[in-house]
Amino acid sequence: MSQNNQFVFGLHAVLSLLQNQPGRVLRLCVQKERKDQKIEALIQEAKSAGIPVEQMPRYELDSLTNEANHQGVLVYCKKAQALSEDDLEELLENQKQPLFILVLDGVQDPHNLGACFRTADAAGVHLIIAPKDKATGITPVVAKVASGATETVPFLQVTNLARTLAKLKELGVWIYGAAGEATQSIYSAKMTGPIAIVMGAEGEGLRRLTRDHCDFLVKIPMAGSVSSLNVSVATGVVLFEVLRQRAKR
Repeated sequence: MSQNNQFVFGLHAVLSLLQNQPGRVLRLCVQKERKDQKIEALIQEAKSAGIPVEQMPRYELDSLTNEANHQGVLVYCKKAQALSEDDLEELLENQKQPLFILVLDGVQDPHNLGACFRTADAAGVHLIIAPKDKATGITPVVAKVASGATETVPFLQVTNLARTLAKLKELGVWIYGAAGEATQSIYSAKMTGPIAIVMGAEGEGLRRLTRDHCDFLVKIPMAGSVSSLNVSVATGVVLFEVLRQRAKR
């Protein structure tokens, strides 16, 4: 496979790609043994866009996806165009609502990144920003877990996260970092204007330089014995508190 191409698998991820970016899809592969309405709908979607459809035995799909839960469907497609710091202003300038950005400071688990994408889409996030180094990008597993959200939420990988946070401040965005030692709760913080929510990496939390660029540090109140939440769960809690505050306003 060319380094400019990739596989995307799973019913929701494939449907989202066919509907939102059919120009990237080179070929749809479906499991020979599977014939149902969901598969037929994908086949019709592909055919209407002039995309070739190939029937494959399950063992071939298993091999191509390294035994992942492909749900009997896979597309061979071009990789999405990589976005960088140079694209930041253009991505944000046409947003009519107050900016709502998610920053992930070094999330390395593709399942966590995929879950964050899915939650971000549901909460109405305009953009996800992450560093290029020591962090996962969009992989087939990320796309599968995200259930199509990697095609709807722009993803910006940057070489210098601190510099990007400084740029967001110049654009009038307030930076809220989630940290367990913060004194202010997410439920008492005012998060209704143009904001970026910064979540730390699994286990390590926010890096010092990232923390230094935050305008506010906030925490999720914990009532039980565990000291922290999985990053994708914590992201969901914070993002939907922002959504609640905005809806109330």
